[in-house]
Amino acid sequence: MMEICKLSNIAKFTTGKLNSNAAEAGGNYPFFTCSPEPLRINTYAFNTEAIILAGNNAEGNFHIQYYEGKFNAYQRTYVIESCDASRVNLRYLYYALKMCLHHFKQISQGTATKFLTAKILNGFELPIPTIEKQNKIASLLGNLDKKIESNEIINKNLEQQAQAYFNELFVVNAVPTWSECTLSDIGTIVAGGTPSKSKPEYYAKQGIAWITPKDLAVDKSKFISRGANDISELGFSKSSATKMPAGTVLFSSRAPIGYIAIAQNEVTTNQGFKSVVPNENIGTAYVYFLLKNLLPTIEGMASGSTFKEISGTGMKSVPTIMPDMSTIQRFNIFCEPIFKEQEVLEAENHRLSILRDSLLPKLMSGELDISDIDL
Repeated sequence: MMEICKLSNIAKFTTGKLNSNAAEAGGNYPFFTCSPEPLRINTYAFNTEAIILAGNNAEGNFHIQYYEGKFNAYQRTYVIESCDASRVNLRYLYYALKMCLHHFKQISQGTATKFLTAKILNGFELPIPTIEKQNKIASLLGNLDKKIESNEIINKNLEQQAQAYFNELFVVNAVPTWSECTLSDIGTIVAGGTPSKSKPEYYAKQGIAWITPKDLAVDKSKFISRGANDISELGFSKSSATKMPAGTVLFSSRAPIGYIAIAQNEVTTNQGFKSVVPNENIGTAYVYFLLKNLLPTIEGMASGSTFKEISGTGMKSVPTIMPDMSTIQRFNIFCEPIFKEQEVLEAENHRLSILRDSLLPKLMSGELDISDIDL
């Protein structure tokens, strides 16, 4: 049985007090703003279980997160707590509100920036099942999220190991006799293209993988197989898009500069990339970490008034060094099992996310009974 409740009757709201510039790199506590990922800060204003909901966003994409512990919050970020834990499981409420984000976008106020006002939230109504069902649903979905988080922590640790070894070999212990070169000596620099959006036949549901910087903004994975849209063979032939092999290191060259991912299969990109197809004797792992290391240099070489962009010519001329092949191979061999494990864990997280997101609406609507699920 579901009870329809106003949000103000089952939860209490407050907001943070700080400006976003209060963030401190490497701080001890999460600092939640309206961005998808929390910043860090050295002071905390909250020590509780809470839902953190962005109060404004330019496009009306209000980010939501669940957190328990010490944290701080931006002044336009809502901190939502349960009024009565015996009536409402806060993690359940988090999943219920997560289901409503598209609706929040529709009812938000403002033009240049969309706002979720306290009036909107206080009057918002939600169906709330018995606390027993809430607890079961929250436990099931929470366990899926915990497994995803655990995999992300493992992957982050693996990334740190590989990054540390790169720094040891190629930064701290760089050999003075290694010759100077440019990125074009490391691999082939490839730009992309966009088929005309006015030609539906240039796009396909299952066509040629086509990646845009937005795809990398939405999916933070290290490895990528395709973006939100594929292009057709016809669209490919009518554009400047170029097919690149698996192992290509994709590098966004504008809006913003520096999204980096590794192609899992043959892909194309739009013109927002200057990707690197590694030379056979160089390898993907070395190029991936080299580009991360060269990012400040590349940003410094970018130009443009509306937004900064690194040109194809500029990308080819980025200065670097050419280590000896034995050192590069030693690094690539070290990274091989790390990259394989990261790819496996990312694939598992992708499957778990799909499972969670498919279960969520069915559990919330009552279409699927929690007692019918055996995972």
